[in-house]
Amino acid sequence: MKEKATSFDIAHLAGVSQSTVSRALNNSPLVNQETRDRVQRIARELNYKVDKNASNLRKQKSSTIALLLFEDPTSDDSMINPFFLAMLGSITRACAQANYDLLVSFQNLEDDWHAEYEDSNKADGIILLGYGDYTDYQNKVAQLESQGTHFVRWGAPDEAHPGVSIGCDNYQGGQSITEHLIALGKRSFAFIGDNGEHAPEFKARYNGYFETLMAHGLDKNSVQENANSTEDAGSEAIKSLLQNKALPQAIVCASDLIAMGVLRALRQAKVNVPDDVAVVGYDNIAVSAYTTPSLTTVQQNTKLAGELLVNTLLKAINNEEVEDYLMPADIIIRQSCGSE
Repeated sequence: MKEKATSFDIAHLAGVSQSTVSRALNNSPLVNQETRDRVQRIARELNYKVDKNASNLRKQKSSTIALLLFEDPTSDDSMINPFFLAMLGSITRACAQANYDLLVSFQNLEDDWHAEYEDSNKADGIILLGYGDYTDYQNKVAQLESQGTHFVRWGAPDEAHPGVSIGCDNYQGGQSITEHLIALGKRSFAFIGDNGEHAPEFKARYNGYFETLMAHGLDKNSVQENANSTEDAGSEAIKSLLQNKALPQAIVCASDLIAMGVLRALRQAKVNVPDDVAVVGYDNIAVSAYTTPSLTTVQQNTKLAGELLVNTLLKAINNEEVEDYLMPADIIIRQSCGSE
């Protein structure tokens, strides 16, 4: 019977030390990409599998990451924001690539998620996804930091909040999509979405939008309707807008889900998009390409985001230096703004 391959075998064939093999198999940034690829290729050829139990006993680690996903409840508690589903897929793949398991837990504000994490003692670190209103969670996040728990959060960097963050430049995204609409000749606007302090990502998108209008002398031609990130909220907001104000030339939505509700309400009101009004969203969720008309939107790179969240957390777990990262936002032009 053929003996099982060991890390020593891989080290010999790759011409590196055993510690380098260990780092390469765990995707450590301390090992250059060429060496990582060579070590991982040899490991595959030898059908080598890492013995997690033995490794964890040596390192006192579980090789497990906990993902805490905070979602605003929907009317029937059945829907999950497709943007976060895409992020979940990316995080899962990045964990698998790093030979880590992933624990996923859906949370509400009132849940004692910190205590649950401490009691389970199953994860080496935590990813916080979708908890938006950092103020509501500040005490719990501060507790994580004070107890030395490794964690990274999705959201814009903010010196007022503890922990390392990976996020997208929402201000730039709001700015870019508004510049695009102005270039199309639009001169009156509505923003659909919450622009308050407790919704920091929506607020940054609004600030990018509104300050761009100010720069072009168009800020007096703007109205705003509050909506959380659901289709129903978008639909209700546009009904209120149509009832109380004149139809603008362009509607900027703080998320694609809001935009989908807006499209539905406009269709019911016999308002043609994009002939009567342009509509744009934010997030580039998969279904946005298949709405009628297809939705112009702002893309946050969920693949890169998932990789950055996992790799940054793994660096922290390994006591390596970590820092905030802000990704650029990209416009995806489709039919709903009238320029495709």
